[in-house]
Amino acid sequence: MSEEKSLNFIEEIVENDLNSGKYETLVTRFPPEPNGYLHIGHAKAICLNFGLTQKYGGYTNLRFDDTNPVTEKTEYVNSQQEDIKWLGFNWKNELYASDYFDELYSFAVKLIEKGLAYVDESTADEIAALKGTPTEPGKDSPYRNRSAAENLEIFTKMKNGEFADGAYILRAKIDMASPNMLMRDPIIYRIKHAEHHRTGNKWCIYPMYDFAHGQSDSIENITHSICTLEYVSHRELYDWFIEKLEIFPSKQYEFARLNLTSTVMSKRKLLQLVNENLVSGWDDPRMPTISGLRRRGFTPKSVREFCERIGIAKRENLIELSLLEFCIREDLNKTANRVMAVLDPIKLVITNYEKGTEDLIGENNPEAEDGGGTRIIPFSKELWIEREDFMEVPAKKWFRLAPGAMVRLKFAYIVKCNDFVKDENGNVTEIHCTYIPESKSGSDTSGINVKGTIHWVSAQHAKTAEIRLYDRLFTSETPDAEEGDFKDYLNPESLTILPNAFIEPALADANLESRYQFIRKGYFCLDKDSTTDKLVFNRTVTLKDTFKKPN
Repeated sequence: MSEEKSLNFIEEIVENDLNSGKYETLVTRFPPEPNGYLHIGHAKAICLNFGLTQKYGGYTNLRFDDTNPVTEKTEYVNSQQEDIKWLGFNWKNELYASDYFDELYSFAVKLIEKGLAYVDESTADEIAALKGTPTEPGKDSPYRNRSAAENLEIFTKMKNGEFADGAYILRAKIDMASPNMLMRDPIIYRIKHAEHHRTGNKWCIYPMYDFAHGQSDSIENITHSICTLEYVSHRELYDWFIEKLEIFPSKQYEFARLNLTSTVMSKRKLLQLVNENLVSGWDDPRMPTISGLRRRGFTPKSVREFCERIGIAKRENLIELSLLEFCIREDLNKTANRVMAVLDPIKLVITNYEKGTEDLIGENNPEAEDGGGTRIIPFSKELWIEREDFMEVPAKKWFRLAPGAMVRLKFAYIVKCNDFVKDENGNVTEIHCTYIPESKSGSDTSGINVKGTIHWVSAQHAKTAEIRLYDRLFTSETPDAEEGDFKDYLNPESLTILPNAFIEPALADANLESRYQFIRKGYFCLDKDSTTDKLVFNRTVTLKDTFKKPN
């Protein structure tokens, strides 16, 4: 009998709330800001929010936090929707903070009328000077005691577009001596004359995140508003707005965000990599974005499994990228068909092979639950093999090709190397072998045992492909924590392009959803850059963890 998995602390809270009757229906939300592409850290939050309502019933809303028109784009909305669906989740309601701009404005008016908000015309520097420090209380703004009538009049003019950006702000009137700096009269509205991706030019004042977020949760009757630890200090303000506005009491809970080695998670820094052309785009396969992982060949199952394995905790920790790679290897080992591809080719000629061509049988995936099936692989006199599978002067315990040595060709015959040809620079260009007809795989009667097996592709039937070998984007495990610019630690060897590889002819029919194990070389997928004339394959991950940490 298997041991029942223990609950994480958020599951415990949810179970207690449901069992006590505090809530009849569990309602969560995933609230991304549409100012960039989602990354693996967001995947953790997606799996948590949607996973809770899958487990306990209820539903999850997708709500875009679109309160900053300057940085937000419909492109980002579309990509974020695609990523969530790709991970295997569906939301009940698609909502936007901008849906609530009228209601949020009325909430601000209510605070003004209650004497709990005021218009301030101080400069940013003046506000900062009066803010105080964590150990010293702040000082009241000279505009803190305006009358409600005057505040309403100016706030209305702000809304009507009568002032320039930065001329006025609206602040909550809380406590300038609070030990929580966020409670020292935070800004809740600012003037921004910018076109919004949904509301156009209807508004020129926009709510700040802290004012929009909790109220949006409340409007939607969100029972458990789950966010990462950096919002712990925001919870007091979240609760204050809800209490003073006397609206549905959504509750905020915090968990540790995902910190992953050898990458950065800041959308600002990821945008920098894109804008400075240090990567090919948001979906560059080296990026930690969900679209980048998808393009590299990761599967939804592997990402969900990774999020499950790292769990939900209250304390920050650093997760090894190798765990994510382990999860994709584990998935693809059972699902990816085995095929043969020669990445650094050298010609092998079987001098005594007189059949012309023949069809051999190859296993697709012996690890598959359904047995994997078989496929036809064409074989001929001239083959491509890996250059590294031949050694002119063999090392000790060398079990591949060398003068006089024998090796098995995968799914085919045993061959013996007789001689080889060099060019004028001393490079080996062609290997000459003889084969043993009785040694055919599956019906070997030769009685010969060899220790080495190598893969190959028939030269007559091979298709040419470009292979892109990806590695970690940064040489440092913690580029964010290093001295200097994080970009100083970009890995110059994070992408290697092999333009003239040879692949099995069956791979000509590869599609973007298929995953393959190139025998002995790793797991690969077709890239979107492929054309009918030129196939491009990305290496998802090596067969084993081969990354060497820098000294």
